[in-house]
Amino acid sequence: MSGTERITTARLGTNGPEVGIQGLGAMGMSEFYGDTDEAAARDTLDAALEAGVTLIDTADVYGRGANEEFLAPFVAAHRDEITLATKFSIIRTDDPHYRGVRNDPAYIKSAVENSLRRLGVDVIDLYYMHRRDPAVPFAESVGAMAELVHEGKIKHLGLSEVTGPELREAHAVHPIAALQSEWSLFSRDVERSAVGAAAELGVAVVPYSPLGRGFLTGAFADAAKDLQEDDFRRSQPRFSGDNARRNAALLEPVHTIAAAHGVTAAQVALAWVHHRSAVHGLTVVPIPGTRRRSRLLENTAATWITLTEAELALLEPIAARVAGDRYPDMSLTSAARES
Repeated sequence: MSGTERITTARLGTNGPEVGIQGLGAMGMSEFYGDTDEAAARDTLDAALEAGVTLIDTADVYGRGANEEFLAPFVAAHRDEITLATKFSIIRTDDPHYRGVRNDPAYIKSAVENSLRRLGVDVIDLYYMHRRDPAVPFAESVGAMAELVHEGKIKHLGLSEVTGPELREAHAVHPIAALQSEWSLFSRDVERSAVGAAAELGVAVVPYSPLGRGFLTGAFADAAKDLQEDDFRRSQPRFSGDNARRNAALLEPVHTIAAAHGVTAAQVALAWVHHRSAVHGLTVVPIPGTRRRSRLLENTAATWITLTEAELALLEPIAARVAGDRYPDMSLTSAARES
């Protein structure tokens, strides 16, 4: 891919926005992955727009609002060129390990006002429920989100980490444009029921962590040894110790395929995610996160890679062999609610 080529586009949902076929996750620009570099991050945002990456993804929980505030100047400068996505529902406190969830209508109405203020916008293009609290009736939560559409505060609804039955239930209340869940060579539990429901309903899937939080790229081999103390990947079971060693061995076919194509392991991993669109018959727009222009361009170049059937067959067994869960506590994921 040359520096002047732009990625192709796809529509989120039946009547959702047209976006670049690959988006950008902004979470790491504020925290979670060690030291941040604001200048490099802003340069990466510029590179994204130049490459046709128009879906910019954040959440109110990233930096406890700081990530939304960080994005505000970029959003103001390019409001008509980007599709802005943010999320609500995860609650944090001064305890760095605490994660709560709120989906009640009163909280949703308060959360959207705070996000609008921090982002400096009058309307949010795509507003996700970040995690579901099963104690709150889904119709109440989605109904409150739908009211925000009628009020002109958000344009489209999204859900994250929900099951297929939950997606159908929500879609019956108000059309859902996008389902955001972890989906990669290492993480395929979204395929249990949610992907099939999304294909049936015309909902796009927006995979987060399509590069296995950097593990699939070879950026680190053992989180406990290679990453800074405040890097949250150190707490994820599959990235340290025996699990990390076992999982690194699973990457051999990824490197073999990368060498055959003259590309990187990251590009093979992203090409596999993009190919899920053809496999499952739905729109797939992954949002790999990065803070560097070079990585952004490497990621977008993956949209032009075509894997052979033989190569796809080599990659197929990987997820089933991964050691360790995605999170130390899986209770907030869709996998925890699958029957």
